[in-house]
Amino acid sequence: MSTETGFGTALRQLRTAQKTAKGVSLYSRYVNRPAGRVCAAAAYRVGLSPNQVTLLSAVCSFAGIAAIALVHPSWGLGVCVYLALAFGFALDSADGQLARLRGGGSPAGEWLDHVVDCAKIVALHSAVLISFHRFADLPGDGWLLLPLGFQAVAVLIFFGGLLTDKLRAPRTAGTAPPAPSTARSLALLPVDYGVFCAVFLLFGGAGLFRAAYALLFGCYALFLVAFLAKWFRELSSEPSPG
Repeated sequence: MSTETGFGTALRQLRTAQKTAKGVSLYSRYVNRPAGRVCAAAAYRVGLSPNQVTLLSAVCSFAGIAAIALVHPSWGLGVCVYLALAFGFALDSADGQLARLRGGGSPAGEWLDHVVDCAKIVALHSAVLISFHRFADLPGDGWLLLPLGFQAVAVLIFFGGLLTDKLRAPRTAGTAPPAPSTARSLALLPVDYGVFCAVFLLFGGAGLFRAAYALLFGCYALFLVAFLAKWFRELSSEPSPG
């Protein structure tokens, strides 16, 4: 497709080049992917590459993360952090969509995307820990362990899901992807990154933020146990190589 293609044409073509919605939460399905589609069409129109969009996503996300660690929490800061993280998340969806619009991605592009995602997860919870230590009047020092636990659980979910996808047998050519389940998409909302970003809207209320952050940590921990059991069961049924 020529880069002279208009924004509207690129947007229409992107609507027909979406990944399956199976295993995707309602937020990603109805908010983040459509927002990423608009970003991808705009990026295509101005001639950006998928890797450049990935780096823009990293800039937005890490600007928000730096603000968490360096600036005293307030309601206004929370809104700014949320917008930076949410826009970075939309761009994270846009890079893959842009790659498909341009005819396919590359191993290097996929590698860069995953490295940025992993760095973002580690840095985000580290920034919360720094903010707790620098600015919060915590009920007890035990609260400093919460971001460390959340970080470990989030990294395990990210890595475990990524590795499971790589080890699964590829779908037979011509086989239609399974239909998405609305109930499953709703159930996955607590562990959607976009929902996690929204927690920072409470950043100005110290107790409210800690409570919401702890609640999401509990959800992530429960889902980790369920995901690990599911992924191990699925891979145990895969045929052995060779």
